[in-house]
Order: sequence, then C-alpha cells, then structure tokens
Amino acid sequence: MISLASTVKGVAHCSTCEAVCCRLKVVLQPEDHIPEHLTIYSPEGLHLMKRGEDGWCVALDRVRRNCSIYETRPSACGRFLMNGPYCKAIRTEYSGADGTRAWHEPVA
Repeated sequence: MISLASTVKGVAHCSTCEAVCCRLKVVLQPEDHIPEHLTIYSPEGLHLMKRGEDGWCVALDRVRRNCSIYETRPSACGRFLMNGPYCKAIRTEYSGADGTRAWHEPVA
C-alpha cells in the first residue's frame, strides 16, 4: 500500500518527469475513447490501458517520456495531479533504497 504521507525531495517537472504514474493500472471509463489496440479487458471484466511486458503503459512515448495519446488520454490520467500527494507517494515508493530511481530503457 502506498502511504500518502510519503514525501520525495524536489518537484517533478515535465522535462524531468520519470513517468512513474505510467506503471499504474488505468481503468477506462465509458467516456474514454482509447483505440482498442491500446486496451485490454481484465479477467474481472475491467477495461484497462494495456501495459507492455516491462510494465509501462503502451501509450508512453519512451523517447520523449510523454503520452502519445495525450489529447485523448484516459480520464483517470487527466485527473492525475502532477506533484500532488498521490504523485509524490508513487515517486517515493518507486525510489530505490539508495535514493536513486530506475528509469526504463527505450524500446528498440
């Protein structure tokens, strides 16, 4: 479980964001219009954003580290507040024990 009381040093900026939120499970809503090839259905019947074998959202542009479908991104992603309590908690959890953070390698 993620503690919302967790804190991280510094503030995330778009130019240095590690896109850790792109590893979260994103449940799609009926108002979301995401191309079907980017989505899956869970065994429980939830409509989800698909993630790659490495666990990152398939809509994440690995080179630019931003959303490739930003203008039509899921409503859950649109409500995610950068530098908000949940963002900071996720970044803290993702941080390594030595204070470093791992970043995924671009897909070849």
